[in-house]
Amino acid sequence: MSCKGRDNNCVRDVIKEIIKAQDEVAALMDNGCCDVSCERSIRDLLSPAEETPRNTTIPFILYCKDCKPFIGSGVIRKQLMSNSSTYLACLSSPVFRAKKFTNDGKCVKLELLIPESNGGARAVPSCRKKDVCDYFPGDSIRNLRATGICITVDLDCFCSITCLEPTTPLMSTRHEIDDAMSQYED
Repeated sequence: MSCKGRDNNCVRDVIKEIIKAQDEVAALMDNGCCDVSCERSIRDLLSPAEETPRNTTIPFILYCKDCKPFIGSGVIRKQLMSNSSTYLACLSSPVFRAKKFTNDGKCVKLELLIPESNGGARAVPSCRKKDVCDYFPGDSIRNLRATGICITVDLDCFCSITCLEPTTPLMSTRHEIDDAMSQYED
């Protein structure tokens, strides 16, 4: 198939036909879902809980129109270990939890979630921190921790989303956030 003499939607049209054909085959085989997708994550979150407690969050990763992951960042006040003085530190993460829509649904408030390894240790992302996988080194990440750091974004600035499996993020105390900050400061 080519785009000669057609509008600029030829790639979209071809992909629509591919998906239509795949859906027909998947319906016959009862196997149409991706292992990790937003559709499946939403279904899993809303399905009757077989385990207690029930998961509360569908974490996700956003991609900008240039196909690069959106790495959100926020600033939090942190206490120095040596005395009672404080300073401002920056935290970044590509993983978010949606909190609520704002601005008539054009924008959404997101909370940054920090990847955390087994036993509560914070995974140290690679120095680059430009790719999602830099925040998930090796096989050490076991959970996500809420940070309380929220940002508001315009949804028109993104072209794709990847949903992770539903989870219940670990809640952070001020001390835990301080510990996490020491691992994730930019």
